Amino acid sequence: MSELFGIYGASGCGRSLMPVARAQLKRLGNPAEIVFIDDSLVAETIINSHRAMNYAAFKAHPATQKKVLIAIANSQVREKIAIKLEQDAIERWTVQADNVVLMDEVEISPGAALSPFVTITSNIKIGKCFHANLYSYVEHDCVIGDYVTFAPGVKCNGNIHIQDHAYIGAGAVIKQGTPDKPLVIGKGAVVGMGAVVTKSVPPGVTVVGSPARILEKK
Repeated sequence: MSELFGIYGASGCGRSLMPVARAQLKRLGNPAEIVFIDDSLVAETIINSHRAMNYAAFKAHPATQKKVLIAIANSQVREKIAIKLEQDAIERWTVQADNVVLMDEVEISPGAALSPFVTITSNIKIGKCFHANLYSYVEHDCVIGDYVTFAPGVKCNGNIHIQDHAYIGAGAVIKQGTPDKPLVIGKGAVVGMGAVVTKSVPPGVTVVGSPARILEKK
């Protein structure tokens, strides 16, 4: 069986995750090739010593098993690509750095990108295509939806529910909830860089500051 692995996206996010993916295959003793997939490419090229091609070329490759990590920060685009992969029977690939800490009873759906120094503690459920950037953590008893993005250094404390497509900015701190009343970050909400979230955030809004308040549109 021949395998081919792809990092979908050759911008900063993809180029940061390629070494993590490469180290993971090496750790597993898997000699398969990893390529970049970038739909802006007309012809195959080389990016950071890896072949780069568009999705049509990747799909046409004769490998019998293909797996793809979607390394694109925009969660809506991530979802569209995930649907396309599913339609084409290409597996979502989870990539995690060798120093990621996963504790007890952690359930992570396929397609996650767990960057170096990420910690996921115990009794946590995480949906599709989660992105956890450098030095982020998720504490106990959290539920995280699909296509959620953590920028670097996010502190997600215990008993927090984060709904689909939420974006948590660099260095944000989310206060711990309680088992009977989890703190909720609503669907599609944006938590600004460095925000300190002390109460639930409604769907679709942006919150900033300490304590975090809804950013009113002018």
